[in-house]
Amino acid sequence: MNQDIRLPSKRVVRQAWALLGALAMMGCSSSRPNVQEEAEAERPSSSGSLKAELPPDPLNVKTFAAQYPNPSVCERQARRYLPTSREDAWAALKACAEGTYFTQLQALLSPEWAPELRSRPEAAALLARVVALRGGSVDGDLRLLHERRLPIFSLSSAIAQPDTYKGRYILVRAQVGDMRSEDEKPTVWLVEQGLGSVASEQPVGVVRRKESNATTSGNLGGQTTLGGGQLAGSFSKNETRRSGDTVIHYDNVSSDTGREALGRLTKADPFLSPGKDFVILARFDGMRTTSGAIEGDDDGPRIPVLSIVSYYIPHPLVVY
Repeated sequence: MNQDIRLPSKRVVRQAWALLGALAMMGCSSSRPNVQEEAEAERPSSSGSLKAELPPDPLNVKTFAAQYPNPSVCERQARRYLPTSREDAWAALKACAEGTYFTQLQALLSPEWAPELRSRPEAAALLARVVALRGGSVDGDLRLLHERRLPIFSLSSAIAQPDTYKGRYILVRAQVGDMRSEDEKPTVWLVEQGLGSVASEQPVGVVRRKESNATTSGNLGGQTTLGGGQLAGSFSKNETRRSGDTVIHYDNVSSDTGREALGRLTKADPFLSPGKDFVILARFDGMRTTSGAIEGDDDGPRIPVLSIVSYYIPHPLVVY
């Protein structure tokens, strides 16, 4: 039996193709975000992370501090050498301390630098230099060093227990009393200085002053039982008034602690001049009986003896 086969009309074909096209577009649009998310996940988060992963440039010690005049930035850049070369990292850190106003003691005492500070012979001198740049508040900064178990101690501790601290580093703020030669080696008399602050008022803005002068004179006459008379005279008054605004200003002032020491030098140093404060790094050699003691008297006055390693002029401003 023959059956008629009817083909769909052109209108129905167009509708079918339109429906298929719409379904295809929906499928593409639904899969596209997944591909984009995967691409973004593989992409680095920022250009800064790429820069941090790059190795540091080859070290040029002579120009390193000039490249990073900011001491905080200089220390961070020096720290980047630690994973590749600890020698380069230490050389860069020394360049920062010597070439910038480096007061970053807390950054220097970080765990990253701790192995270098404990193992390198010149680490104590670098720390003394930083303490001086911070104003020479030796007692306060020694407390920070002791929190990290760094073996630099105070003069008072060495005097109290000379056997314990003999041969160890001592950090002291002191003035030079005088210099003399002993056994062909110069020695200096050191007077330890404590650091404190003194408050004073300083004017701010314009100070106003007002002066006035008044004179009064007159005569007085009258009759008394002793007879008539007349009294004359004058009265003068000067007054000065000043007014203005002031603020409290604090100055760092050093004062004697009462402790003294003998400092030994390898040779005479003209820059270690009397009357000035210095932050001095030295090795404690023990106690010695002074020349004023009676001969044979072991209980006479004793004074600590130090071998001076390095010294630095403290900055007038103190960093807390």
